[in-house]
Amino acid sequence: MSTTTRQPRRVRRGATAFVAAAGAVALVAGCGAPLPAPAPDPVGAVPPPVLGAAQTERVLTSLGEVLATADESRDAAALDARVFGPAKAIRRAEYVWQTASNGERTPTSLPVEGQAVITPESDTWPRTQLVVTEQPDDLQAPRILVLHQSEPRTQYRLWGWARLLPGAQMPLTAATEEGSPVLAGDDDSLLVPPAEVGARYADVLSKGDESEYAASFAADGFREAVQEARTATQGAVDGAGTLTETYTPSEAPVVALGTVDGGALVVQEMSTTSTVTLTVDGGTIPIEPFYAELAGATEASTSFTRKFTDVLVMYVPPAGSDAQVQVLAAEHAVTDAEAQ
Repeated sequence: MSTTTRQPRRVRRGATAFVAAAGAVALVAGCGAPLPAPAPDPVGAVPPPVLGAAQTERVLTSLGEVLATADESRDAAALDARVFGPAKAIRRAEYVWQTASNGERTPTSLPVEGQAVITPESDTWPRTQLVVTEQPDDLQAPRILVLHQSEPRTQYRLWGWARLLPGAQMPLTAATEEGSPVLAGDDDSLLVPPAEVGARYADVLSKGDESEYAASFAADGFREAVQEARTATQGAVDGAGTLTETYTPSEAPVVALGTVDGGALVVQEMSTTSTVTLTVDGGTIPIEPFYAELAGATEASTSFTRKFTDVLVMYVPPAGSDAQVQVLAAEHAVTDAEAQ
């Protein structure tokens, strides 16, 4: 009786799709629409805003110096003085990618010159403010930087950033000197309470038009890119594996800042988990160098998972409005991987 040894099937289409899918979402960023001018100063006494213009400039200058030092050495620990949270997780992964690509893949450009600053009207901590940057030198979309101070006398640090999506219209907010009201997670003056926006949007990402919340959200470039990347990956592994994706929002938004029209800007963190599971005997998935560094393996024989860190900035209209929730800016970056 003769025997034959079956050679492992290498699912290269899937590996290629991973790279394509990771890059597709970055392509949604384009030139944002012009920013509206701040509203006139409101009447009446209000608590002072988080930072004045000069203080914000000093924070951004210091942030730029920290980023430059860390970027040069590709040392994520050097970010700690001014960067934490999703921003640090994404930057750390970008350093891994830069090394794995022999320097061809560089970290995201983060301008530290602001064209608009949205401050909270608050006398308590933690405090969070948003800075809309100038357009980067590479002509990508401006970023929204999320600056956070955990308690008095601690430094403001970059919690996260998001890229303005094509055609995004920033809503009118209060003058920087006065600050915008900070809204509670259960605020019912909005079309959707801030604490529920992330979960509802995650449901729309997962189910599309079949979601019970689909009518509440306007179409946006981020969702379109995620869905296109998902479809491409499904097609690439068809017949050799299955794709499962989940979208999990953080328990509460980072901040919800009121807008002049009674709506709010809501900053939300979310994680995306994308797993390809092989369905053919003896199959393997070759893993590209960047993902291999994160996963600690060059191929997977059972499944391969990519984990994305997402930062979203959404406009939520006031309750009773005919408008829809709109994703204004987004960042979607692989920060971890696992091979089995």
